[in-house]
Amino acid sequence: MQAGQARLAIDCGSASTTAVVAWEDGSWTPLLFDGEPELPSAVLLAPDGAMLTGHQAWQAAVNAPDRFVPAPRRSFEQHRVTVADTEVNLVDLVAAMLRRVADQSHGTVGARVEDVRLVVPAGWGPRRRTWLRQAAHRAGLAQPRLVEAPVAVAEHLLASGVQLPVGSFIVVCDVGAGAEVTVLRRGPAGFEVLATLADPAAGGTAIDDAITTALTAHNGPHDGNHGRWTLAASVRAAKHALADRAAVTLPLPDTSATVLTVELLDQAAHPVLQRVAHLTTEAIAAAEISANDLTGVYCVGGVARLPLLRQVLTDALPVAPTVVEEPAMAAVRGAADAGATHSGAMAAPPDVPVPPVRRAVAIAVPGFASLGLVAQFLLTPEWNGGALRPWALLNWGELAVAAVFAVIASLGAGTVLASAVAARTSLAAGPPVSPGSQIGTGILASASLGVAVVGMYAVVGSLYIGDPVAGFLRWTLLPVAPIVAAAAVMALVAARQWRVPVGGWSRLLAFPSGSVITAGLGMALIQYSLTADRWPDMVVWIDIAGRAGGLLLGVGIIMAVVSQPILRLILGAPLAVITAALVSRPASGILGVMYAIAVAAWWLRQLWTRLLRPDTPARPPR
Repeated sequence: MQAGQARLAIDCGSASTTAVVAWEDGSWTPLLFDGEPELPSAVLLAPDGAMLTGHQAWQAAVNAPDRFVPAPRRSFEQHRVTVADTEVNLVDLVAAMLRRVADQSHGTVGARVEDVRLVVPAGWGPRRRTWLRQAAHRAGLAQPRLVEAPVAVAEHLLASGVQLPVGSFIVVCDVGAGAEVTVLRRGPAGFEVLATLADPAAGGTAIDDAITTALTAHNGPHDGNHGRWTLAASVRAAKHALADRAAVTLPLPDTSATVLTVELLDQAAHPVLQRVAHLTTEAIAAAEISANDLTGVYCVGGVARLPLLRQVLTDALPVAPTVVEEPAMAAVRGAADAGATHSGAMAAPPDVPVPPVRRAVAIAVPGFASLGLVAQFLLTPEWNGGALRPWALLNWGELAVAAVFAVIASLGAGTVLASAVAARTSLAAGPPVSPGSQIGTGILASASLGVAVVGMYAVVGSLYIGDPVAGFLRWTLLPVAPIVAAAAVMALVAARQWRVPVGGWSRLLAFPSGSVITAGLGMALIQYSLTADRWPDMVVWIDIAGRAGGLLLGVGIIMAVVSQPILRLILGAPLAVITAALVSRPASGILGVMYAIAVAAWWLRQLWTRLLRPDTPARPPR
């Protein structure tokens, strides 16, 4: 591979440093330091001025504890530290670690890598970022591009095949030496940090200190700095070993050995990880979203290997957290675009679920029901008056239901088509159009189409019957007005990428077909009972048909308003009896309005409960 094609990403953490080299074909390799992918972020200043890093620094700290700096990055605010009575610039200590990484990358690639990315916490401001750039320059690295750690983790999740639709919210819980919890939203152009909170006392360093305190309480105090760093190194190694063991033997500086168990580790870690959980709930609140809005909670960092972290977060959140595979490498792999190819334009992953064929077919149900009711409305009026000036008795309720069905069909068709186009749109030349904008435009266009169709119903009915158009417009436009208003708000939510409903927009706007079928059949039977020739031997059957139609219309209303089967049964029976009793010429319009109100209630409920104010479980006590 050519060096110019390589990408070097470095995550210089407080406790350890990781780095990977990736190439344009998607291949990548971690850099190994003393045979391990994690380089301890520790530096020891030797008497001759040389700087030892990583495991070499920890080993030398046993004999020269006053020359040892375990975490130079955490001491940023001091700028300079005193090492063996000598003031040292912290930038030089961090540069020593980065120089070690630069040398290792040179040996791996065979030349100097020009594309360098440095992972930084999302909460770092310009001063800290400039400080890290200075360290990289002194280490001999090329001018780096800074990548925020949670954004890098999110990009790694996408490259790993995790589905994160545009508009979705995720939490990245990065627990290393300290903790940083970040809430991100995926927009059309990438991930945006909504809120980030950090606590240096809520990570691995605090856990190590708690274990050390517990051990020294049982085994006596250690011998000054000499024993301090020896015990700290032993605790770090034992803590990592407990990831796949129940107990490990821990050598102590002043005694032979002791046993560190998982129970003791959990006891020391539990209060620290509780602070992580509290930090997570605070970050979600700071982002002004609810936990129910989250697509996922992802844990990274060295402490993410502890099973207790997942348990504590599960108790605090309604969303089960996910520990990312190789949590210590997630951020640096995302920063390096490891696994991604860069040869030519790359198609964007589907951000919007493709509607299933059965949902597209279901659109025909309200469409054909609307046409059938309009045809019956126009072809079966009851004419009164003389031959010179007859006038028609019309079932305005049937026209209202037909208008509602037309808008339902238009919105369903437009949303399905927009979702399908958005899901298959590839990145082309020029600025890309976001899937949310496409769907929002589709919802508005389909709502406008529905209004145009019902307006056409009114005009055609006025011309065919010969009555003024005002009455027809009143019974077609007013019943669909709340539905169109709710659709306009949904279009705005989709276009602004505030939320993406689970299953996609086509699923959210899929009106229950069962309600359409029962209500449409019921209204057709009502119209038949009102206009059929009442032959003596058919009167009873015509009346029964009308009552059956009212009963079906009542069932359709309940199916639109209530989703739980048991409530449908409890509420549907009395309402069906009431609507069956109301069947008559004067009440036909009332029955149609009742169904229009039920459909409007369904749309407003979808808007409120699924988009504006999703139901959220009660927050856990703090």
